[in-house]
Amino acid sequence: MKIGEVAQQAGIPVETVRYYEKIGLLPQPDRQANGYRRYRQSHLDRLLFIRRCRNLDMAQDEIRELVRLADQPDADCSEVDALLARHLEHVRERLEELQQLESTLSRLQQACSEGRTVAECGILGGLSDELTGNLPHDSHNHIPGSHGTR
Repeated sequence: MKIGEVAQQAGIPVETVRYYEKIGLLPQPDRQANGYRRYRQSHLDRLLFIRRCRNLDMAQDEIRELVRLADQPDADCSEVDALLARHLEHVRERLEELQQLESTLSRLQQACSEGRTVAECGILGGLSDELTGNLPHDSHNHIPGSHGTR
């Protein structure tokens, strides 16, 4: 298969296939005489595995570890279980943070009533107060780990 075919079958952009090759999640394919990459079923299987892991919001390091473990079919699966347990704990922490975020946004929205001017806006005032530390808040103002590396 050519890169466009494997990307289409995996449901991901061609650039993502190249990226996974670059970072070592996907083995380098053989090259044909004309220089084109030649992907095999094993490449497609790996891409589908990675996509499923990404759909579960797993980080690249977690996926890399799962790939490493999957390449050892006779090994004890306790490491896989431990990795999943850590990821599940991370998801639960993020859910709590999202619930706190929802509560804060709900309080801010309730601070505004109809017919007031922007100068009197409780939402803008609440956001300004939070910046100076007057609103109760968690130790961070956004969901950690939702952007960047985890």
